[in-house]
Amino acid sequence: MLKILLLGNETLKKTAEPVKDIDQDLREYTQQMLRAMKSGRGIGLAAPQVGRLERFFVCQVEDDEPRVFINPEIIRTSPDEVIYEEGCLSIPNLWANVKRPSAISIQAWNEKGRPFTLDAEGILARVIQHEFDHLNGILFVDRLSETQRKRLIEQFEKRMRM
Repeated sequence: MLKILLLGNETLKKTAEPVKDIDQDLREYTQQMLRAMKSGRGIGLAAPQVGRLERFFVCQVEDDEPRVFINPEIIRTSPDEVIYEEGCLSIPNLWANVKRPSAISIQAWNEKGRPFTLDAEGILARVIQHEFDHLNGILFVDRLSETQRKRLIEQFEKRMRM
């Protein structure tokens, strides 16, 4: 089982590098990530969260099929923004309201090496943006006000000491 890195680990603040080869090893790794995500009761997991500084993530929202995004690029965001509560497997059991575009378009490659474009809205758009942030060393707490961020980090650190 893959180990999910927690807030404070410097890897989470680094920018991931593009994936060079979409091969069997990567396909197997994405399956391991999906298992780790599900065992943590998450709906998304980015490679940097499991210590791999490469540009890919997995997600599965509600009853949809699992999705793999390799070398993704968000090519459009809606001007409409919505606030929704977010959590993160790297900051377990803490949530905060985050404002993000309500819809996006993304281009990426799937685990079979096929390019695709996806228009997403609602929770899927939110998860994609959250995981995409991880590829750039951004955590959802970085999108909060300084006061909110400090409070959440203090709560996290307090729980980790217990």
